[in-house]
Amino acid sequence: MVEAVWGENKSAEQIAAILKQLEAAGELGLVTRVDAAKAETVAQLLGDGCARLEHHRQSRCLIWGELPRPVPGLGQVAVLCGGTSDLAVAQEAELALQAHAVATRLLVDVGVAGLHRLLGELESLAQARVLIACAGMEGALPTVLAGLAPQPVIGVPVSVGYGVSAGGTAALHGMLASCAPGLTVVNIDNGYGAAMAALRILRSGPSHHDPGRSGT
Repeated sequence: MVEAVWGENKSAEQIAAILKQLEAAGELGLVTRVDAAKAETVAQLLGDGCARLEHHRQSRCLIWGELPRPVPGLGQVAVLCGGTSDLAVAQEAELALQAHAVATRLLVDVGVAGLHRLLGELESLAQARVLIACAGMEGALPTVLAGLAPQPVIGVPVSVGYGVSAGGTAALHGMLASCAPGLTVVNIDNGYGAAMAALRILRSGPSHHDPGRSGT
């Protein structure tokens, strides 16, 4: 796995030094939780090398180096979220998968408040091997999705919601208490963790597009 660097509690100087070490080792650099101001400082510290640095504002991630092309044999992961408030977490998961050569598809506004939109996507979701569902409020999206789709579903509680949502705690508890069997749940706002769980699933066996796989 590409080593992710937690950037929120690191200084720009520390991040720049780590990225240089990763470059020397020939590795792709992935830094999570970096705001625009810190990203700009990191770029200044890297000097001429900043041309290889890209800040993904929505996901709050830095990429140092070129993302690999998707490997068809790994299959696709669909990342779903209820609305734009969940996008930062959803896109962190998506970018982490892309850093591992996994093809992704992002679906926004398919939460339970607009269930008809999710139902309209079920046929297209059949192309994905794993589904990641990011949801705040009561966190119902992964449960609904796991009741409709046969693939592995990974729920990501998001720290969005009024009052008793308690910074994503209600969504976390709702997902953990889900009656949908086999639902996997990661920590609050942990898009990267969801991506790595999906990657482990993808690498554990052949793609369902593999003609050599049994049809049983």
